[in-house]
Amino acid sequence: MKNDTADNIIVTEGVTKEYSDHGVPVNALRGVDLSIQKGEFTAIVGPSGSGKTTFLNVISGLDNVSGGKVWLNNKLLSSMSGKELSDFRRDNIGFIFQAYNLIPVLTVEENVEYIMLLQGVPRQERHARVEGILDELGLKGFANRLPTKLSGGQQQRVAVARAIVSRPALVLADEPTANLDSKTGIELIDMMRTLNETGGTTFVFSTHDTKIMERARRLVVLKDGQVEKDESHR
Repeated sequence: MKNDTADNIIVTEGVTKEYSDHGVPVNALRGVDLSIQKGEFTAIVGPSGSGKTTFLNVISGLDNVSGGKVWLNNKLLSSMSGKELSDFRRDNIGFIFQAYNLIPVLTVEENVEYIMLLQGVPRQERHARVEGILDELGLKGFANRLPTKLSGGQQQRVAVARAIVSRPALVLADEPTANLDSKTGIELIDMMRTLNETGGTTFVFSTHDTKIMERARRLVVLKDGQVEKDESHR
């Protein structure tokens, strides 16, 4: 099933992932074949232990597969050295985590521009992009605040801004609404869907949240490390 179309941003072929839990072997992924096209808004769902987070980790190269192959933007992840993979991930993937993972000693602006700093984006362009994305996400006037001075919803918006400001090909979101109340969660998802529609950014979620499932255009259901169901909701 090799990545034979330019429209695919992710292709997995026979992906397996095994690890040991206190000496007990666990088959987290068992032969996953999946293609995700550019511009999709896809939710990976399933019960706890189904392999959702593991799948996000292997398609991003944060974790190595035990077997099979992963292509991201037409690059075979296993063919890259550690530094090549790290640089490739920095330039192609934005991450959103349920715990926000903001750097507490940095301001909102410094958190958002951090990846661009690593990419060598000039200061003036970094500032303009940060200003634009904060305005777009309803955070105008928050640039100089520290994360501890923000609500949970505001912190997650900053995390979204950080994930997309460098214009990655793909945004991976692991349970992004888990720590938010229902209203804030809905606002965040609708905001990400708007970014998907207007900017064409590909979003892939790992989630239990029915609010995300209802708004996703594609649902991939994992069960016991395998794809049980794959449905499109256009």
